[in-house]
Amino acid sequence: MIELLAQYRLEGLFVGLCTFLIIGVFHPLVIKGEYYFGEKVKWWFLVAGIVFLAASLAVEGLTASALLGVTAFSCFWSIKEVKEQVERVRKGWFPANPARAKKLPEE
Repeated sequence: MIELLAQYRLEGLFVGLCTFLIIGVFHPLVIKGEYYFGEKVKWWFLVAGIVFLAASLAVEGLTASALLGVTAFSCFWSIKEVKEQVERVRKGWFPANPARAKKLPEE
């Protein structure tokens, strides 16, 4: 498939489309992760980011390496987003998990 993309010079569009989809997948992952696991989910994003970063350095193809790198940095960005999601839940913009709602920090 990569050869087909290269033949028609579509690698850039493919990486752009995949980047868009990866970012789109991480948005609900942050929301659901915070809902079910709280702020500690940020450690999972850190570990996943390190794994994807290492994989990006290990693969040889530019397209695969770029997509793994985008995924790695989406994981790292999600750490920041988890902190912001906690604040959004505290403000009432998103529902709190009833099992953890009593543990939310007060203003």
